This record gives sequence, structure tokens and C-alpha cells, in this order.
Amino acid sequence: QVQLVESGGGLVQPGGSLRLSCAASGSNFSIYVMGWYRQAPGKQRELVAAITSGGGTNYADSVKGRFTISRDNAKNTVYLQMNSLKPEDTAVYYCNTPNRPKNSWGQGTQVTVSS
Repeated sequence: QVQLVESGGGLVQPGGSLRLSCAASGSNFSIYVMGWYRQAPGKQRELVAAITSGGGTNYADSVKGRFTISRDNAKNTVYLQMNSLKPEDTAVYYCNTPNRPKNSWGQGTQVTVSS
């Protein structure tokens, strides 16, 4: 199991920004693809951003141009910078790695975008 702890969520007004952090355990972080996922009540969990070991990134269409995923391998941490937030971004945000398909999900961090 890769232990993952998400933080940085909160309540923000539309148009605001948040930076989420995901701290990972283990020595293989640097070779894993890391992803940020979100799940709103009553909806399926969706991948919103991913970053490869080499720094390549991919984003869901809904967040392109607004969110930026990055990683600091020295700190075993992946970040999600969220700008120009919209109410539809409201969800619990999780990080995980597809390199560990049976890895459990963490607590996530709640992001609420509301005026």
C-alpha cells in the first residue's frame, strides 16, 4: 500500500484559487504516475489531472487551462494548483497512482466553490 494524505481543500468563492497537496509514502514515488481525482455526491469518481514520472501531464477537458498538476519527488508530494474555480469543481479530491491498482483511497480533501 502507498499511503496518501491529501490536504489543502476548503471553501472558496467562484474565481478563487486553491492548492491541494498529496503526501505519499514509500520509495517508489518518483517512478509512479500520479493522479488527482474528484468525486461529487451522487457522481462517479473522475480523473482530473495526471503527471508521469517524467513530468508529462494530462487534464480532463473540464479543467484544462485552469488546473496545474506538479510533483516534487524530493518531498514525495504531488500538487494540484486550482485557479478560476467554478461551482462545478465542488467535490472531494483524492490522489492516487494507477501503478498500484489495488491501492486504497485516502480521506480526500473537500473543495467547495460557492458564493
